[in-house]
Amino acid sequence: MAPDAVVAMKAKELGLDRAIPLQFVSYLGHLATGDLGTSFVRPKSGASLAGSAYNDPTREERAKVLDLILDTLPMTLQLAAVALVIALLVAVPLGLAGGLYQGRWPDKLALALGSIFVSTPNFWLGIVLTLFLSVKLRLLPAIGYNGFEYTILPAIVLAVEIAPFILRTLTVSVAQVLREDFIQLAAVRGLSRGRTIFSHVLGNSAVPLINLLGVQLGMLLGGVLVVEFIFDYPGLGLLTINAVQQRDFPLIQGVAIFISVMFVVINILVDLIAMTIDPRLEY
Repeated sequence: MAPDAVVAMKAKELGLDRAIPLQFVSYLGHLATGDLGTSFVRPKSGASLAGSAYNDPTREERAKVLDLILDTLPMTLQLAAVALVIALLVAVPLGLAGGLYQGRWPDKLALALGSIFVSTPNFWLGIVLTLFLSVKLRLLPAIGYNGFEYTILPAIVLAVEIAPFILRTLTVSVAQVLREDFIQLAAVRGLSRGRTIFSHVLGNSAVPLINLLGVQLGMLLGGVLVVEFIFDYPGLGLLTINAVQQRDFPLIQGVAIFISVMFVVINILVDLIAMTIDPRLEY
């Protein structure tokens, strides 16, 4: 048990001897300057990528939470970007075909694949892909990170998670645009079907998709937790899970605040982009 004098000294050092409202105001002031606090566990000298078993028994100065987040954020952004590209490459052609051929086999195929993808748990898919593509076929590395190829497998898992929403949104959006009067007018004026699709259908179908992508990007930042843990991918998600296992409360809280702010910023940017594409939109 620490002596009372030591406890009192630490309480004064941390500001715990002040009234709770004053502590909260002080906390908000630190947040406004980007100070998310200090980790309970990880030293200033590094270890932002160390696993949950990491334990620093020394009295070395602890790392700032924001520094730990910024150290691991590029890896998570890389993973999210690759996952989004894979999802778009799969979902956009299928969604476009499903919207153009409503009620026919492309639409039914898009609906079936979307239903399968959305009902597949990411932790189960991650394990299956690891056993099949990494252990048996040895096509892709699965654990850790030692080059860009280590990003592909977890990115596929994340892509399967977000592709159904992109697919279905685009299918419905394209089908709605095809029923608009200006599409019929384009056909009457003699525009070819291909030109009508690329000049009018795609552009007018893009706004709902862009709005969805803003939500999906925010979800990706929070959805990488399980995927990064499965593949031991050294990003923000793995850092967060390790912090939970180590009861590193300042780090957990800092990550939650940081992701929330990024989610808001991303959606504001997406709204601005959508208004640029379609000036008819008002917010």
